[in-house]
Parts: sequence; C-alpha cells; structure tokens
Amino acid sequence: MTVAVEKPEKPEKTETVEQAVPPVARARGISRRMMLAAILVVWLVLFAVLRGKQTLTLAAADLTDLHRWFNDVNDSIGANRNSNPLFLYFFNEIRLVIDTLVTFVQELISQPTPGRPVPQIGWLGVVGIAGYVSWAVGNWRVALLTVAGFTFLGLQGLWQESMDTLALTLSAVFVALLFAIPLGVWAGLSDRFNRVVTPFLDFMQTMPTFVYLAPLTLFFLIGPASATIATTIYAAPPAIRITAHAIRSVPETTVEAADSLGATRWQTLLKVLLPMSRRTVVMGVNQTIMAALAMVTIAALINAPGLGATVVQALQSLDVGTAFNAGLAIVVMAIVLDRVTTAASGRAETARRSKNPFLKWRRHLLIAGGVAAAVLVYLSHTYVWAAEFPGEGGTGSTISKAAADVTTWAQDNLSGLTNAFRDALTNGLLNPFQTLLTDSPWWLVGAALVAVGTVLGGWRAGATAAVCVGLLVGTGVWSDGMTTLASTAVATVLVMLLGVVLGVWMGRSELVDRLVRPTLDAAQVMPPFVYLVPFLALFGATRFTAIVAAVVYAAPVAIKIIADGVRAVPETTVEAATSSGCNTWQLITKVQLPMSRGALTLATNQGLIYVLSMVVVGGLVGAGALGYDVVAGFSQGQLYGKGLAAGLAIVLLGVMFDRITQAAARRTSA
Repeated sequence: MTVAVEKPEKPEKTETVEQAVPPVARARGISRRMMLAAILVVWLVLFAVLRGKQTLTLAAADLTDLHRWFNDVNDSIGANRNSNPLFLYFFNEIRLVIDTLVTFVQELISQPTPGRPVPQIGWLGVVGIAGYVSWAVGNWRVALLTVAGFTFLGLQGLWQESMDTLALTLSAVFVALLFAIPLGVWAGLSDRFNRVVTPFLDFMQTMPTFVYLAPLTLFFLIGPASATIATTIYAAPPAIRITAHAIRSVPETTVEAADSLGATRWQTLLKVLLPMSRRTVVMGVNQTIMAALAMVTIAALINAPGLGATVVQALQSLDVGTAFNAGLAIVVMAIVLDRVTTAASGRAETARRSKNPFLKWRRHLLIAGGVAAAVLVYLSHTYVWAAEFPGEGGTGSTISKAAADVTTWAQDNLSGLTNAFRDALTNGLLNPFQTLLTDSPWWLVGAALVAVGTVLGGWRAGATAAVCVGLLVGTGVWSDGMTTLASTAVATVLVMLLGVVLGVWMGRSELVDRLVRPTLDAAQVMPPFVYLVPFLALFGATRFTAIVAAVVYAAPVAIKIIADGVRAVPETTVEAATSSGCNTWQLITKVQLPMSRGALTLATNQGLIYVLSMVVVGGLVGAGALGYDVVAGFSQGQLYGKGLAAGLAIVLLGVMFDRITQAAARRTSA
C-alpha cells in the first residue's frame, strides 16, 4: 500500500517548470542577445573612430532641396486654389461641406448667429439636452455626472471654449461614423475587404496625431474645416476595427439559423448581426469620440477654436495656471463623454438584470424628461439669462491662481530634487544615447537599425527598417530624427520598467488590479496635451518635460497589457513552480515573465507608438527636434516644407518601430 505514495511528484513538477522556458527557446534567446550585443560593440568601436563625420546635421533655419520643393508646391497650390479644377470641384467642395457642418453646430451651441448676440441654444438648453440624452442612453447617475460636468465647465469661465471643442468633436464624430460604421460592417462580412483595409488602418493608427495636420492644411487651409477633417481621419479607424470585430464575433450558429429560416442578407444584417453586436459597436463609438477629442485639442495648432487653443497659448507663454484650468476642462469633458458612451453600451443588459421598480415607468419618465429639456431649450433660446452662463468664471480664476501658486512653490522648494532627477537621467542616459545617435555617421546608425530590426523581427522587419532609414535620410531632417529617436527610446525604456513593476504586481494580485486599473482607465481618457501641464510646472520647458509626460502618457497601456499577460500564465504552471520550491522572485523572473514574453513585446510596441506621439507634442514645451520642426512649420511660412518633411520623418520612425516590434511579438509568440 505504501508503494503508491512513492510517485516522483517533485521531479515531475520541476520538469514542468523547466518547460516554461524550453532549452531551445533559452538557447535562441541567448543567441539573439549575443547578436544584439555584437551589433552594439561594433557600433561603439566605429563610433569612437568616426565620431562627428557624415552626421547630416542641419541648422534650424536651413532648408534642403526637398524642403524648398515642398514650399514651392504649397505656394503653387495657394496660387491655383481658385482655378485648378481639382480644387474647385473636389477639395474646396469638401472643405465647404465640412465648414458648413461645423458652422451649423457652432451657431447651434457655441457661437452667436447673425442677428443674435448668443447661440441658438444657450447654456441652460445645452445642459438640459446633455443631461436628458445621458439619462436616455445611460442612467440617472450618468445624467447627474453630465449635468455637473457641463456646469463645472461654465464655472471655470470656459463655457464658449468648451462648446467650440464639443462642436468640433461632434462634427468630426458624425462624419467619421458616417463612413466608419458601413466600412466596419463590410470588413466584418468580407474577408477580402478586411485584408485590404487592415494595413491602411494599421498605418493610420501608427501615425502620431501631429502628422495629420500639415498635409491637410496643404489642401484644406488652416481652420475648423481642416481640424475637423484631420480629426475625422484620425478617429475613424477604431470604429472600423471594432465594428468589424463585433460583426465577426456573432456566433456562426445564429447566422446559420437565420439563413435556414429564409432570411435575406439584408434581413440577417439588420435583424441579427447589428442587434447582436450593438454593445461592441457602441464601444467603437466610445473610442472614436475619445480619439476625436484628443485630436481636436491638438488641432489648435492649425487654428481650431476651443480649449486646445487656450492650452497652446498658455503653454507657449509658460502660463501654467491657465493651461491647468483649460486642461482640467478637457479632462472633465473627456470623462463625461466616456461615461455616457460606456453606459450606453451596457444599458440594455443592465436594465434586464435590474430589479428597479421604476423601470416599468421609464418610458413615461423619459417623455416627461424630454418635455423638461424642451422647456430649457426654449428658455435658453429666448432669454439672455438662460443663454449666457452666469458669473465671470470665478472658479476658473481660483483654479488658475492655485495652480500658479503650486507651481511657484514647487519651483522654489522642489527644484533641487527635480533638477537633480532631471540632470541624473539626462546626463546618465539621455545625453550619451543621443550623442551616439547624432554624432555617429548616418550610414552607421542606419546599418545598426537595420541589423537590430533583422535580429528582432526577421528579414521582413529588417527590409522595412532599411526602406524607412533610406527615406528618413531623404527627408533632410536626419539629425533631428535621431534626437527624437533618442528621447523616444529612453522614454520607452522607462515605460517598460514602470510597466513591468506595476504590471506584474497587478497580474499577481486581484486586489491591486481592482485598485489600480480604474486609475489607468481614467489616465487613458485624457488627451496628450493635458500631460504636459503638471510636468511643465515641475521641470520647466525642456525636452525632459516631454519625456516624463510621454512616460506617464504611455505607461497605462503598457501596464495593462503586461498585467493581462502575467495573469494569463496557467495556474498549474505557477503551482508547479511554487511546489518545487521557487520563491516569489524566482517565480516572477523564471516563470511568469518568460511566459509573458508575447505580452511584453506587445507592450513595447504600444509604448513606443504612444511615446513617439507624446514626445512630438512635447515640441511645444522645448523638446525640440522633429516636434519643434512641425510646430515651426505651422507658424513660419518659410519653414512649412521642413515641417512637412519632419511630419514624414515621424511617420517613418513610427512605421519602423511598429513593424519591428510587431514582428518581434509574432516571433516571440511562435
């Protein structure tokens, strides 16, 4: 009877732990690391010999032939805009239609109309409509949040700016969904179309927000129309992707049942596929609204009105108090729009599960609420007191003054600590890496990037890197591109360090996950501009400000991906490692992180893209390099061509990073 107890339990479990990191994978990983180390050694040796030669450095005011050609094209388009048939009957018509839409919405809620000193619907009507719609698509809690949020915007003294931002956002979302939903349905129904459209969506989502602005001003001039078109293009991909995913997620058995009952394709689509995918489609609408709000604020650089313009002006004058107040208004609007659309996606299911006795009276209550909202709209249309927000924004003045006081206190009392941290990171990591990139011959850096891409992602990733390097040289902003690359790489390293620490902690503890995840979700709602404000107060207008803001902006997505990857490690493997005597550190480093390599690589991919976007936005607060080139191109006519080339360089860096890290993720998963 005792013989049965002599099973080799411990050796079997030890063997299971070893399977978490197979010998072949370990050997391959070591080999790949050795190849990367060899590339770095060769690079450093050649750098020591060739430092400062063939660096393609270009002064801030200097232009290349490509930049001058872009300037000539811009001038030529401006001269022929009213005579060229392509502009007369295509681009100008599109701009006119979009401008008419934006003007209509602005005159409805934000701008005075001809013959009236106030918009058609004043603040009381807007608050009433917003509260009613939030209640109708969500619940009474969301309605209260909406009313409180919109009222707070007025108390800040930013009612008109907020309504301008809302008008541009609603216009862009309307146009985006007009095209995105049908395209998403088509992609969900057709494998061929899905294969065709996916690379375009990848490319559109890889490009940082800045990059959309310069080319569109070439065809649509600066102003609200260009801002809306840029926002539409930027905000459409999430809706297309998520709608396609929703259609494809409908169970095949349900579709077959509809077909067997004689339903036509249109009946199946309208009666089965769309109703069953409604919740996921609404989530796509949510993502489109969030992307549109982020883009509308950045579009202030091309003369779009609203809160973004207030933030840009304040950042350029280093007025932290005003920037903070406007940034807070953007956050409030983002939270309200996010909560409303999130509640809308789950309202039907929540209503089915709810035992609330008032649900049977919901239709009657909604009718009464609609009447009340109509009364508020009438009052705001008729009476000035209900059209103009009362008061002079005393709350906003208080917030601005408090933010300015905190900034002054921080600069007086924390400057030693913040400057020491900034200098240590800048001198210890950023400057050496930037020197290596900018002082090495361009061909050496290019060869190193191609070699790294090939080692990590395979020959296709290496070929993509080679093409991107060649085109990057052709843009004429190689040196600035390398400076941006250095900042992006350093920020990404910091993002991954933060992501691994917090991601592993969240992945191992459900309590920590429940406590931290809501904060990460809220952080992802905020547009990029908002992150610059507090760090401008702490670190001043330097490239370090942009790097820290980029880390905080990109960290939430990386943390969540890593946390999900760690949580996905099979429980049996963790138990086997624990029973074989692994302590917590060994369990994390020998089992959970190695088995989450796919998630780590994906987190690196997303972190790079987010960081690149934010580092470029940091051009507004002294980050320099490509971000400065793009901003200068908008503000100085003679530098337009250089700004356009800098935008192209940003795209090339984004595509190169994205292709290499995605290929590395696929190889790691395989």
